[in-house]
Amino acid sequence: MELIYLNNAATSWPKAPNLSDTMADCIRRVPYHAGRSGFSGPDVAEECRRLLANLFQIREPNQIAFGPNATHALNVALHGLKWKPDANVITTAAEHNSVLRPLHYLAKTRGIKVHMVRVDRAGRIIEEEWEAALRNYRPQLAVFTHASNVTGAVNDAGLLGRMAKQAGAVTLLDASQSFGLFPVCPEQWGIDMVAFTGHKYLLGPTGTGGLYIAPAMEPELEPVWVGGTGIHSDLDEMPPMMPTRFEAGTPNDCAIAGLAEALKWSTENPLNINSLMAKAERLSVGLQELGADVIAVQAPRTPVVSFTLKTWDVEDVGEILQKSFAIVCRTGLHCAPRIHAFLGTAPAGTVRLSLSRFTTDQEIDDCLAAIGEMLHEAG
Repeated sequence: MELIYLNNAATSWPKAPNLSDTMADCIRRVPYHAGRSGFSGPDVAEECRRLLANLFQIREPNQIAFGPNATHALNVALHGLKWKPDANVITTAAEHNSVLRPLHYLAKTRGIKVHMVRVDRAGRIIEEEWEAALRNYRPQLAVFTHASNVTGAVNDAGLLGRMAKQAGAVTLLDASQSFGLFPVCPEQWGIDMVAFTGHKYLLGPTGTGGLYIAPAMEPELEPVWVGGTGIHSDLDEMPPMMPTRFEAGTPNDCAIAGLAEALKWSTENPLNINSLMAKAERLSVGLQELGADVIAVQAPRTPVVSFTLKTWDVEDVGEILQKSFAIVCRTGLHCAPRIHAFLGTAPAGTVRLSLSRFTTDQEIDDCLAAIGEMLHEAG
């Protein structure tokens, strides 16, 4: 029985071809990092930053600061912001704990006031309520996800960002679930900061991610991590230039090289988003025909299908799929606990199947057959 991997919203697999060879080559060669070595070598960080800048459609690659993941990037943005006394923040019920937990911590320790905007039955931010919250609270920060990791619903980041900027808010976008699938254009949308990860739909390795910081945002953000940079070692504080100001410590060059390789491969092999979404739709329709309660999501959406089965615990469904059918999925709250009250899936959450460009039609058929067999034997 061949493994069927349908947990790409957590981390993608398989990765881009040649990624492992690229990382192995990086480990084998003499280490080099600009400003820290006495000889020349390939600057993998510079190359990766350039490729990411092309994807972001931004002019200056050095506005991207690397970090180990999107959670790290979100913490850099949230803890580094120069908070005003009694500041208001608006966010949404669709957010991941990588946003919710730092905000909770800041509410306890800094006294910020967090206001939650509701989502609809698909998990999409309700734009009228977003606009009302901006008008009522005049927040210092508006932070929101581009796409739900639970339902796949994609929000209109450009519209939500423009609304927030017009209200005078700093804007922070979590693009963990969208970057690599859909355009993410902070300069066009007027987004101040974008957190991203490399190991999901960019097809890169774990341990990669970062934060885009708009030039106008730099004076409003203090470094959270401070330490060695390899340059300006005489300074008591972090060097003022980007991206060094937000990149303390020795970087993970091999992982960054892997991400650069994945970005190059994706550029040369563009994603057929229509084909991918057709597979996700076929899976969704097939589950409904089997009697599953599928969260209905209209386009635009990511290739995520969340569902429950009547009389079944979601954890049991996931365990049987994995142990009996070699189908890897995800069950539970998916680190986004607030959204489930609006989806009708609290407190247990959902079974989540998430596809990638490598998912085949046969795997969709096999997954539907497996769930059909489960329901037949149980009924």
